[in-house]
Amino acid sequence: MLTRVQLHQVGAPQVLQFEQVQAQAPGAGEVWLEQTAIGVNPLDLSQRSGAVPVALPCGLGLEGAGLVKAIGPGVTQVQVGDRVAYATGPLGAYASARLYPAERLVKLPPALASDAAAALLFKGITAQYLLKTTYPVGPGTRVLIYGAAGALGQLMVPWAKHLGATVIGVVSKAQSVERARAAGCDEVLVFDAATLAQQVVEVTQGHKVDVVYDPIGRVSFAASLDSLRPRGLLVSFGAASGAPEAVQVGTLNAKGSLFLTRPSLAAHTASASEYQARAADVLDAFATGIIQPRIWQRYPLADVAQAHADLHDGRAQGAIVLIP
Repeated sequence: MLTRVQLHQVGAPQVLQFEQVQAQAPGAGEVWLEQTAIGVNPLDLSQRSGAVPVALPCGLGLEGAGLVKAIGPGVTQVQVGDRVAYATGPLGAYASARLYPAERLVKLPPALASDAAAALLFKGITAQYLLKTTYPVGPGTRVLIYGAAGALGQLMVPWAKHLGATVIGVVSKAQSVERARAAGCDEVLVFDAATLAQQVVEVTQGHKVDVVYDPIGRVSFAASLDSLRPRGLLVSFGAASGAPEAVQVGTLNAKGSLFLTRPSLAAHTASASEYQARAADVLDAFATGIIQPRIWQRYPLADVAQAHADLHDGRAQGAIVLIP
């Protein structure tokens, strides 16, 4: 039986509904993909809750892996039987099978299992563009990375270290400090909005950091700005605590001619060629041992509500993967 998760209204995890689906013939440029693993990401929770608007009704999920079972007219990128994965829209990854554009499928190397691919690709591409495009991290760069013990942090930290950076990790609780250190952080700070910036001053001997990667949002925004050296960059790429309040342009000037950006994965993978190039860089980083996906829990697709609750409540200590 083929099933998919459908979203008819936004709200708590209980709004996720299961529907039966029939196998479909792929159209031009499409494949019919039978999925073996599905990645769960914070963006999924934001779309389900309504914090990030989506047109309803719709599917949910942007990351999956599986086998190509049929190809539509004009498809040359993949063949029937190929092991593939993907990490962008259209929405609908929470399904046992689905139609998907062939040009946005990534062929998997034999060494990368499907569940590992579903834990790697979305977060890996995010890490790739943040570290190499949003701010070109290199030798001597000082970076501050929130969520250093989480699924994305466990990719960003070792990759930043490989690029030559000094990495200060931020975690939400003391129990996560050792996990962040194991990922490669030079220093780990437990988040306190009132003291974080001063701690950054102390551990950098007054230099502060060149770039802050902040997916937290409202509660961390001011501390992130105050952790930057003159002309430093705040990368606000998420809103786990809610969207930050509007910032006055004069504030950036007063704090040292700071830069502020709000990047997205969609804007960095808009063309198939750019998407494939970033995915190839992620797979190369995996193959050479720079990064490794860390799966904390595998849930049956039927338990997607529990997976969302665990991610929302901060219980996850790595990536969460759904198995159809």
